[in-house]
Amino acid sequence: MKQICFLLVSLLMATACKQSSDSPTPFPKVSEPYAITSGPHDHLFASYFGINSWSPDGRYVSVLETDVNGRLVAEDEQAVIALVDLQDNNKLIPIAKTYCWNFQEAAMFHWLPWEDGTCIYNDRRDGKFVSVILNWHTGEERIVPYPISAVSRDGEWAVSVNYARLRLTRPDYGYAGLGQDPKRDVVWPEDEGLWLVNLRTGEGKLILSIAQAQNQMTSINDSQGLAYFCHTIISPNAKRIFFLARTVEDLDQQVAERGHVFRWETTSFTCNADGTDLRRCYPDGWAGSHFNWYDDETLAVTAKWNAGNQWSHTIFKVGQEKQVRHLGPGILDWDGHLIFSPDGKFLSTDGYWDKNGNRTWVMVRLEDEAILPLGAFFVPEKYREQYSRCDLHPRFRLDGTQIGFNSVHEGSRQVYLRDIGWVK
Repeated sequence: MKQICFLLVSLLMATACKQSSDSPTPFPKVSEPYAITSGPHDHLFASYFGINSWSPDGRYVSVLETDVNGRLVAEDEQAVIALVDLQDNNKLIPIAKTYCWNFQEAAMFHWLPWEDGTCIYNDRRDGKFVSVILNWHTGEERIVPYPISAVSRDGEWAVSVNYARLRLTRPDYGYAGLGQDPKRDVVWPEDEGLWLVNLRTGEGKLILSIAQAQNQMTSINDSQGLAYFCHTIISPNAKRIFFLARTVEDLDQQVAERGHVFRWETTSFTCNADGTDLRRCYPDGWAGSHFNWYDDETLAVTAKWNAGNQWSHTIFKVGQEKQVRHLGPGILDWDGHLIFSPDGKFLSTDGYWDKNGNRTWVMVRLEDEAILPLGAFFVPEKYREQYSRCDLHPRFRLDGTQIGFNSVHEGSRQVYLRDIGWVK
């Protein structure tokens, strides 16, 4: 509560200093959270933060159902992919099961703007990591021989990465089982990296290898280390891709010491959709963590400002990477899951739990960096385990009338919505 009060005071001070003679855009009215899933099972959104979970008509919301908690997902453990019917008393409709899921990115479920009821998600079929295009109305499905990491807004293209390699380096984002060759003995592989996949044909092409990015990443002299790509997102016009490139040293030693990888170096990149024009987003040491496109040229990314130890929220344009805007310095200096409102006037960001176990969530008005607190959500101890932790991972409905998030503040992992009323 003290943190929220501090944010309110900072809001008033910032607004008083920055407000022009024109009245700023009013903050929306945000309702209290209400659950759309319930026990006895745990539930979470079926995709990573910022990804649309509502069907094109707004009636259904995609979620996962599981009883796993407190550890990594095992190779033989499936999660149920289900839809919540918002027009039928939040009825839960199971539509599939998947072996390719985790508590951070779930099954990377996306709605495709094709035929009504068409979606895509990751799974393991015949021992291979793939993605499945499903029309849940008819049950018709088609296998794409690549797991997806990001999907273009028009649903035509996807980016794929090596989820078996991720299981070694960041197990909470990888998939169990050798559904891909992790290439454990190759630090800088020339045949692994970013793949561009045509979702209509299923054809994929390696557009940027890890080896091609080596001279712009943190070097590794350790035979026990690995370099890898992760966290991809395609620009709205599908012309550029943002991704994180990471290096890990002493991989086996880190796992032996703590049971998981806890130390890595990050470089934030963008490139064209064909892999050309590879551009670093920051100078050395700024790293990068969470991200989203504001428009076709502008990105928001959390990074370590001036290569320091403090995370910050930054905004910059591709091609103007040296002109970085630091949002809410001294107030928003944390590593948050940042998303933009559909009208582009506000940014939502939530942090990790504080010393009291509470997650802070705020909305930022971009024109003057004023802040609206959205609450603090308690995380019980059993949901703080590294691999099965519950992050809020908010996402807006496409028309901006709702925002959804995962939470455990009522004792179990469930999916919540908040209604949003925009002031005209």
